[in-house]
Amino acid sequence: MRFVVGITDHMIPPPDLEAAVLDGLAEIDFLNSRREDALDPERLGRLDALLVWGTPLGRGSVAKLARCRIVVRFGVGYEKVDVAALHEAGIPFCNNPDYGTEEVADHAVAMILSLQRRLWEHDARARGYEATWQTNTLSPLLRSGAATVGVVGVGRIGTAVVNRLKPFGHRILGYDPYQPAGHEKAVGYRRVRRLEELLAESDVVTFHCPATEETRGLIGEALLAAMKPGAILVNTARGELFAGLDPIDAALRSGRIAAVGTDVLPTEPPKPHALLDAWRRREDWLAGRLVVTPHNAFHSDLAAVEMRRNAAETVRLFLEDGTLRNRILP
Repeated sequence: MRFVVGITDHMIPPPDLEAAVLDGLAEIDFLNSRREDALDPERLGRLDALLVWGTPLGRGSVAKLARCRIVVRFGVGYEKVDVAALHEAGIPFCNNPDYGTEEVADHAVAMILSLQRRLWEHDARARGYEATWQTNTLSPLLRSGAATVGVVGVGRIGTAVVNRLKPFGHRILGYDPYQPAGHEKAVGYRRVRRLEELLAESDVVTFHCPATEETRGLIGEALLAAMKPGAILVNTARGELFAGLDPIDAALRSGRIAAVGTDVLPTEPPKPHALLDAWRRREDWLAGRLVVTPHNAFHSDLAAVEMRRNAAETVRLFLEDGTLRNRILP
């Protein structure tokens, strides 16, 4: 074997699929640790490439990658990777955005439609209906053709969400200052230049932007106050977009927003919080108004295979012929 490729940890070990992709080119060293301080310096020092799942990779660990030629993240986000330290060390870093687009878009649209139709609230409250039944219809109840959905971030996933919503008849607004002029014409949504405009007009706001200095803490008191009263908020992007859970708690308790659907939280697994305690206890005031899934919007059986194969192929492409795809610069 010419090369040694390390894998810090894995969503679902063993890393047999990665070994198959790299067969004939490299051997796999499965470090099998989600704690950075438990990574063996000697094993790091012999790696020619490193695949990272959930383990943080800081400046100290980067210094131990004596012969490493490339680091690749299995997923899209790279908040736990010190990209600047890798760049200074001359080690290119790549992420893996080419998987799970359909799954996250489907997940977001499922949340949008279910919260718009108040399905979870109907389900929760129907358990207590006895003498009456069909007359227990909740109001207000939005019709898709009369509702506006605001999409914050119209990249790969945001575009897939727009394409899925259009047949339902929603009016769709998009805010993304990083998309080229005319993107809205090609995809089919109305572009707004100011986020405040989107918030004021949208019955549903769905977030599909990365966690950056610009977006961390974006979903806080000011944003929630700028939203249309009684609107629905969906976040299948990043937990770091939330400025904690206190603003969401206050907005739901006051009725400022109707409901929240989220696949991500500021801390995962979540720490105790009054809002999550009420959610776990199925308190009546929150019935069907807060939907939480455990950061698995990206997942399907096919997406998991796609994610692993793509990441390993990125390593193979670089080690074989120097091709860099999906490179991230600091």
